[in-house]
Amino acid sequence: MKEMTRWIDLEGAVNARDLGGLPTRDGGVTRHGRILRADNLQALTPADVALLVGDLRLRHVVDLRSTAEVTLEGPGPLTRVPDVTHHHLTLFAEGGRHTDVEADSIDIDKVLPWQERAVDEELRVTGFYFGYLRDRPDSVLAALRALSLDDGAALVHCAAGKDRTGVVCALALEVAGVTREAVVEDYTATGERLELILKRLRSSATYRDDLDSRPADDHLPRARYIEQFLGVLDDRFGGPMDWLGSHGWTDADTAALRARLRD
Repeated sequence: MKEMTRWIDLEGAVNARDLGGLPTRDGGVTRHGRILRADNLQALTPADVALLVGDLRLRHVVDLRSTAEVTLEGPGPLTRVPDVTHHHLTLFAEGGRHTDVEADSIDIDKVLPWQERAVDEELRVTGFYFGYLRDRPDSVLAALRALSLDDGAALVHCAAGKDRTGVVCALALEVAGVTREAVVEDYTATGERLELILKRLRSSATYRDDLDSRPADDHLPRARYIEQFLGVLDDRFGGPMDWLGSHGWTDADTAALRARLRD
């Protein structure tokens, strides 16, 4: 896969990029300008809004933040743009003091009952990811369906644009037939902006305590985390598509999302 060149330069967000240009298993590539991903959007400047809404034709925003985060941080300037529809779809999966940036504890029996009880970093992170699927499969499917709407670009984000956004984007790319290698590389690309992401989040009392409870290196999106997550979906559920299908995802849903991302 080519070096990451899909970044969108914004003044008020640091982890925004396009899901276009990724290789698919049948030799194609995903389409640019259809589905975007990002970190917090509440600090977007007027120039950022003009770029997203005017130049990139942004029409749908999928906000995966918790209700507490939205209340504490604010919904952001895009909520005041009539052309943009917001879909607030919290995943309610992690347990930080105010937010779900970090978890205070993890119940392994509930999250990954087939795993060993030893809690290493990989299990902790993938446990969060399966918590999203366990606790709010309705939000996961609703987010993917919102990204499939075809009246302009759609953007999905959370606080860092890393974990919740990473899982939803990985599932969207799997539905679109993107190679597993490219799915993993898109997930880890956030690491290129991690220092900037953490600096932004630490400037907010909403996130500072949760972030500072662990070393900065613990926040790095490592390839093995998403590989483990997708691998367990393969081994235990028959793959991401089978998991989605078992929760109400239809062939029509697949066709709509693929039409968004495929030529």
